This record gives sequence, C-alpha cells and structure tokens, in this order.
Amino acid sequence: MPRRTAIALACALAVGSLSGAAQAANAPLDVRIGYLAWQPERGPLLSNVIPEPEDAGLRGAELAIADSNTAGRFLKQHFSLEAAQTDNPDALLEAARAQHQSGIRLFVVNAPEATLKQLSTALPDSLLINAGSAADSLRVRECAPNVLHTLPSRAMLADALAQFLAARRWNNALLIVGQTDDDKAYAEALRRAAKRFGLKIVAEKTWSFDNDQRRSAQAEMPLFTQTKEYDVVLVADERGDFGEYLPYQTWYPRPVAGTQGLTPTGWHKTVETYGAAQLQKRFEALAGRWMNDRDFAAWVGVRTFATGVTKARSTDPAAIRQLALSDDLPIDGFKGRKLSYRPWNGQLRQPIPVVHPRALVTTSPQDGFLHPVSELDTLGYDRPESQCRLSEQGL
Repeated sequence: MPRRTAIALACALAVGSLSGAAQAANAPLDVRIGYLAWQPERGPLLSNVIPEPEDAGLRGAELAIADSNTAGRFLKQHFSLEAAQTDNPDALLEAARAQHQSGIRLFVVNAPEATLKQLSTALPDSLLINAGSAADSLRVRECAPNVLHTLPSRAMLADALAQFLAARRWNNALLIVGQTDDDKAYAEALRRAAKRFGLKIVAEKTWSFDNDQRRSAQAEMPLFTQTKEYDVVLVADERGDFGEYLPYQTWYPRPVAGTQGLTPTGWHKTVETYGAAQLQKRFEALAGRWMNDRDFAAWVGVRTFATGVTKARSTDPAAIRQLALSDDLPIDGFKGRKLSYRPWNGQLRQPIPVVHPRALVTTSPQDGFLHPVSELDTLGYDRPESQCRLSEQGL
C-alpha cells in the first residue's frame, strides 16, 4: 500500500474512532437505582415520643431522583427509582434479588446492620449505599467492599457532641443508658468520645424502670439523677423510652445531651445555611413533612450515584465506587463544604449539626480541632483506628 494511502486510511480510522466515542458519550443513559428498606418494630414505647415517619428515607431518595433528572435532561441522562419497602428482612432480600435479576446494580439501603451485611453478600457485584445503620462495626471491622455509608456513624455523632462540650468546658458528665442494644452501642460511642476529647464521666446509671414517665417524671427523675456534681447529663436512649423526660427534671440544673435534649444528627429541619433552605423547601413540597437524617442520607446516596454516573459516563458500580473512594467525586450536600468518602471505610465525611428540637445550636467539627488531612476526620474513626482499607480492595 502506498505510504500516502496508508496515512490517509489511518487518519480516517482515527476520525471514525473519535466520532464513535463522541456518539457513545452523547448517547442517552438510563440509570435505574434500587431503594431497599426495612426497619424493625421499635417495640412498645414508654413515652409519647413522636414516631419516625414510615417513609423516612424513601422521600429523600425520591427528591434526589427529581433533582438528578433536572440536570440529567441536558446530559441525556434519565434516573428512575425502584423502591421495595418490606415488613421483614427475608422479604427484603428476595426483593433485592428480584431487582438485581432485572439489571439493577446501584442500591440505597435503609436497613439494620445485620440485614445490610446480608444484602452486601447477596449482591457482590453491586454498589450499596448505607442510609439506615449507624453501627460503628460496619466502619471499623466489618467493612464490606461494596458498601459506602452516607448516614453518620454513632462515633461521628458522639464526637460532634463531645467537641462542643469540650469547647464549652462542660467537662464532667453523668451518663444514663437505656436497656436496648442500640442504647448500649450509643453509650459506648459516648464513652469513647469523652475519653478522646478530655471529658470525664463522673457517674453512670442504667435506666431500668418499666413505667410510663408522663405522670411520674417530676418525682422520679430528680432522685434518679442525684449523684456527684456534673456539668451535663448524657443520655443514650435511641428508642425514646425515658430521655424526653430528663430535661428540666435533673437533680442539678444542667443541660441534657445525646439522643435527647442537645442532639447531634446528620440532618435537621433547622439546617438552613449554604442553600439548605431550598433543599428543605423542595423536600417539604414533595413529602409534606420535615426532612430527617435518613431522608438526607438517602438523598445524598442517590446524588452520589448521579454524580458518579455523570463523571464516569457509565452506570458501572465498580467505576462509581472507584471515583467515590478517590478525591475526584466531591458531593454537594448543602453543609458548607464539598463532601467526600473516606477511602479506608467508605464513610461520607460531613459536618454534623448539633441541635435542640427547634434550633441549630452549632455545627461540628468545632474550631480548633485540627487534623492533618481534613478536620472532618476528627469525627468518627480515623484511618489508624479502623481495620478497613477499601481503597486497596476491588469490587
């Protein structure tokens, strides 16, 4: 073949290849995301605590789909949500397998720790985002390679609170712990945070009453909280059996913090800065209620998938996971800074609001708590404290 003909042919092939790549890049992309939800019954409540909405999490995912499609129209991307909310873990596992068989490989999961581990094992070629379990073990010892976490861990919440208490010099605490396993896990996170930030637990008590406090709190709570003098009462009562009746009923006139009173949380109605007010309004228009932490975790989960798909031009879960565990996938979460995932355990770095029921008090990390990589890594288990190394593993 003459040299000029060969060069011309090579140029034509190169142009054709580039044209084909451009067409592929501009091809419409249909993105299907699964939403899997099951939360166990909380048991009989001994208080009149307001229950969590039954659609918590789902509404956040739906809003994120709508937000993603707003931008997706211009990028020829269409996002859809296929939701399965069941009343037991076995049914959820079957629903997950059915969605997987239909071709879905991206999932947002609102389920307890044990169920999340079952799902991660049953769907090894999929990417799951945990928007339902705050268990520290999932971020420290049992990190599944195909799971990322948008819900803050209990350690992150406890550290956020302890930083604020340390900044205010409320150094001595009475710790009151409920009887459930979740209460004990939250209490362990509080103990760790207290030790980490120089607080002292001067006394610890277990709530062992089985009566309704609505009529007897004024008589029982002061005597129950009588002990060595403290600056703050820390409470671990995730179900809400007794913690609501501690404020203003303690032996010493002291603030209450933890699961009730002054509370660290992933999201709250009172978060309004950095564009959050617009997100709150969009959510309220969709759901007819306030956005809570599970809604926000599910919203961020879907937005993670959408941002990853846009950047990778692919729905491949391995490609999105690789982006998420790198520094190349910043997520806008309306919290004042770009959010990113920790490469060792897949936990979303994020500021933690510390609130009381009607107002934002502060946001952690607090000023002065420094870190060589990111101040956000002062919340929760840092790399040296975790046995997980997700960035060194494949999907």
